[in-house]
Amino acid sequence: MMNVHAIKANFSAPFTRLYKSPTPTAAHSPPAKPFPAARIKSPQIQPHFRQPFLVFPAASRFGSVIRPKPLRCSNSSSALTAEKKSWIEAVGEAISTAFPVWVALGCLLGLVRPGWYDWVQPKWTVMGITVTMLGMGMTLTFDDLRGALAMPKELLAGFFLQYSIMPLSGFFVSKLLNLPTYYAAGLILVGCCPGGTASNIVTYIARGNVALSVLMTAASTLTAVVITPYLTAKLAGQYVAVDAIGLFMSTLQVVLLPVLAGAFLNRYFQRLVKIISPLMPPIAVSTVAILCGNAIAQSSSAILMSGRQVVLAVTLLHTSGFFFGYVFSRFIGIDVSSSRTISIEVGMQNIKVK
Repeated sequence: MMNVHAIKANFSAPFTRLYKSPTPTAAHSPPAKPFPAARIKSPQIQPHFRQPFLVFPAASRFGSVIRPKPLRCSNSSSALTAEKKSWIEAVGEAISTAFPVWVALGCLLGLVRPGWYDWVQPKWTVMGITVTMLGMGMTLTFDDLRGALAMPKELLAGFFLQYSIMPLSGFFVSKLLNLPTYYAAGLILVGCCPGGTASNIVTYIARGNVALSVLMTAASTLTAVVITPYLTAKLAGQYVAVDAIGLFMSTLQVVLLPVLAGAFLNRYFQRLVKIISPLMPPIAVSTVAILCGNAIAQSSSAILMSGRQVVLAVTLLHTSGFFFGYVFSRFIGIDVSSSRTISIEVGMQNIKVK
């Protein structure tokens, strides 16, 4: 009779050998080792979520997460203020987008109904331009103005194109259309004038470099005391005197001081600027439309008598200024925004220089 202990040893021997086998067979594999305890992290409950989200079972199979949009409280005062501001900005954007339409309408009314602009007095014109330039200054900082001063390439290019493209365009257009002497002299004089404040407003509406436009206007206006009479005498054969003191005071009053005051408000009174800024695009568009319409109204009879030839000559003059100002700026490597600014500054002239 076998010993009980021997039977027990024989019975457990295969299992002992199988468990301690150094080379597992295909039918039996060693048990998987458990993960180290240090790698298992217990879930932590966050006190709050910045952006809660929902995971849907059908979507989670593909690894996508659907995030709901944040809720807006209709009775929130900040939401109402934001909606009101966005509404004002939308209206201003619509008016600014239709800027050529408003200017064309103002010019047409000045041509066919010049009496409608009798209320436009010089003091109202100056006030409107000053307020508009103040609003443009609110969009700038002193760093923007310093940055524009640190752009000598753009400033020199704009200055050179201002007093080269427009005077030469006026000369060649008058020769091309065979204009009478008095019309040719007037067209060349327009080409020799500096950029005006309307170009700053148009640059603001066109989202150009407003700081660069203001500095270009100041530079071309202050140097017009010497350059405008010289170019007019050489190209038109007539000397045109320019009031240096009046030109300097006008530039200081209408361009430089309002822009600097606006930048000061933007620096120290930002809450006021945030309230006023959405109103500036409609004011700027209205100011330019009224200025253009008033200029046409003052000379409506002469324009109607001159015929299509003069209208064509003026159109070609300003079109060449806009076109070549932009093309040459891009050709010498100036960025799009500054090239747009130079194009506007070159193509628009201050025809009321005295």
